[in-house]
Amino acid sequence: MHALLFTAFLAFPTAVDEFSYRQPPAPIARILDAAPLPFVSVSPSGRHLLFAERRAMPTIAEVARPALGLAGTRIDAPTNGPAFARSTFFRELVLLDLATGKERLIGMPPSDRIGTPQWSRTGEAFAFTVTTDAGIQLWVADVATAQARSVTPPVVNAAFVNRPFRWLASGRELICSVVVRDRGTAPVAPDAPHGPIVQESDGKAAASWTYTDVLTSPEKEAQFEYYARSQLAWIDLAGKLTLLAEPALITEFAPSPDGNYVLVASVHRPYSRVEPLSAFPARTVILDRSGKVVRELADTSLQEIPPLPPDRVGLGPRAVQWKADADATLTWVEAIDGGDPMRAADARDRVFTLTAPFDAQPTKLVDLAWRLGSIVALRDDLAFVTESWWTTRRTRTWAIEPGRPDVAPRLVFERSSQDAYADPGSILTRVSSRGTPVAWTSGDGKYAYLAGRGASQDGEFPFLDRLDLSNWARERLWRCEAPYFEEVTDLLDANASAFLTRRESVTEPPNVLRRTSEGKFEVITGLKDQAPEFAKVVPELITYARKDGVNLSATLLLPPGYDPASGPIPFVFWAYPTEFKDKAAAGQVRGSPYRFTRPNGGSRDHLFLLTQGFGILDDPKMPIIGEGDRQPNDTYIEQLVASAEAAVDAVVARGVAERGRIAIGGHSYGAFMTANLLAHSNLFATGIARSGAYNRTLTPFGFQAEPRSFWDAPETYIAMSPFTFAHRIDEPILLIHGQNDSNSGTFPIQTERLFAAIKGNGGKARYVQLPFEDHGYRARESVGHVQWEMCTWLEAQLKSKSAPRDG
Repeated sequence: MHALLFTAFLAFPTAVDEFSYRQPPAPIARILDAAPLPFVSVSPSGRHLLFAERRAMPTIAEVARPALGLAGTRIDAPTNGPAFARSTFFRELVLLDLATGKERLIGMPPSDRIGTPQWSRTGEAFAFTVTTDAGIQLWVADVATAQARSVTPPVVNAAFVNRPFRWLASGRELICSVVVRDRGTAPVAPDAPHGPIVQESDGKAAASWTYTDVLTSPEKEAQFEYYARSQLAWIDLAGKLTLLAEPALITEFAPSPDGNYVLVASVHRPYSRVEPLSAFPARTVILDRSGKVVRELADTSLQEIPPLPPDRVGLGPRAVQWKADADATLTWVEAIDGGDPMRAADARDRVFTLTAPFDAQPTKLVDLAWRLGSIVALRDDLAFVTESWWTTRRTRTWAIEPGRPDVAPRLVFERSSQDAYADPGSILTRVSSRGTPVAWTSGDGKYAYLAGRGASQDGEFPFLDRLDLSNWARERLWRCEAPYFEEVTDLLDANASAFLTRRESVTEPPNVLRRTSEGKFEVITGLKDQAPEFAKVVPELITYARKDGVNLSATLLLPPGYDPASGPIPFVFWAYPTEFKDKAAAGQVRGSPYRFTRPNGGSRDHLFLLTQGFGILDDPKMPIIGEGDRQPNDTYIEQLVASAEAAVDAVVARGVAERGRIAIGGHSYGAFMTANLLAHSNLFATGIARSGAYNRTLTPFGFQAEPRSFWDAPETYIAMSPFTFAHRIDEPILLIHGQNDSNSGTFPIQTERLFAAIKGNGGKARYVQLPFEDHGYRARESVGHVQWEMCTWLEAQLKSKSAPRDG
């Protein structure tokens, strides 16, 4: 099939060529081809903004570029980097001086494969990669001259390393992962196999989720080692490259804040045949600048950790990182309950520190009753430690005094992690003199600053608070006001007298503002709407309740030019269910009616249907609740149908929609929802299900937030699987799936089997497979064709029908 689009369908007559990509109707194609909004980054000094102009969507030829699937990921072999289908590239870099308003284009040869830029600590330069046909280069741009230059040949190894380069605090040197010299020719899989592929279990429980691209053969193991093996190198701004230590299968590295040490994590044999890279045996060491191993911190065994129950973790150090407020001190966490959440324990995680020269025993920083979430340095004598427990959905933050183990932690915040109204926000950070993220604190050290989404029953109104570090009292310094959605992104001084925000509205794209504590503001950027067709679409946040009293909300959007006097119009609901352990949290309003909502090829593309005269109920909440010892999914179907019924009643009562001309749709877990609603209700005339999973026996060790295995709760798994009830799907359904879907649980066989089941039971379905596409669709041809499929399908299923259905 390769370059052809394969479609299988039933009862969907069309005269078009079934084996070619189709273009969506106007104006969708024009909007898809419009220049996307740029990536915007603020320099650490707060003096400049950097605009990285995004590329348009890649072509199907680029997405179809051969990729090697190894250790749970896909790489581009010729460049030793990520597969092009998974890469984000930019095509132009522009600097904006915030003091003068002057813009300067970064001088460099034309390229449309620029990687994401990273600022140096001082903001005097930034670095980025450029992918060429021969490999990946590292480039550095000088802010003073607005000129960029290559500091390496095409030798950067970005195949399996999380971040292939990092700045040192000096701003004059970087450390980079490079391809091993003289590594020979790449191993290739033989035309004929040497023998069968064999796996064995040893009698010990080793449950696993389902993964693609794992190392299933010796040939794949050899390929993984060839492309993953890299060597670290010091690189100065003149391009001098000094190799460091011996090559290894490096996955992570980070220089110490003082630049004298490097923390390196690498993997080694034996590899897993069923798990990705993260499960492989891993060695973590500290190197000095010459590459000598100063200390081996850990060498963990194969971590085929059962995914259930939640809150289970592996043994050995986790989250190893440099302490942000010290020159060369490491922090990490280890489970002290054996990693087993079922074991009774007063404390489960212990946080350690270890300071250069790393020849002493680690020092305990704090014991936690739950699992570590994060650590934020506020002052030398104060840090915030956040812990959480997934099973109860609880989270809390403690204040600790590093270096004083005799002082008990003090509770700062505690709430349900699902309680959006009680979310205090996140500590705002800055880049320290060591080049590390530390909290913004007032000049006298008495206050820190919190920025949050500000969820409320009227929607989200982001805020900026000042937090008293003596008693945790909060003072509101600023709050977003209607008709805008505006978030604080950066402080410009220690007393929050000036700060940057990103503001948007229904008609204005996100732009950067500079605000003062006196209430004055200046619009810094002037980004324009690339899809003015949506300017007259006014989102409305609506609330309603389902029959069991749970409050629900959704965003109602009507097509441009809609006249209420003309009566109801065809409607599409696009949703995604979420599990909750608390009824009150499930009923909270999330989102804002003041967002700049524009569809693109990557997200929210269902909103394109507004241009074709369809109404949209966007993100109608579908909470699945299980309080106390009850599991949400035990009543999944009943709650799902009740939420959908309430949403239908709400739009029908408003007079904008009518029963019998409403469609339901969703992607991934939303596709699963769609098939279930068609199987268990008569609320919808048709459905669109993209890249979903429909048979839960194929994901037997948990899915989404389900904490039990199939063998623990077989009735729930079977009852939730729309495949089981394919004979009841008597409304037409459009099924779409990427042929290269690597998302755990949503392999293409899920849609293939559901289509076969519907067809075999006499149902009506159309099945569209997108060649070379993953869980999300990236190629311009694929994205355009999906829009054509959805528009054509809904025209046939909704606009040609007027007879109401019995809901």
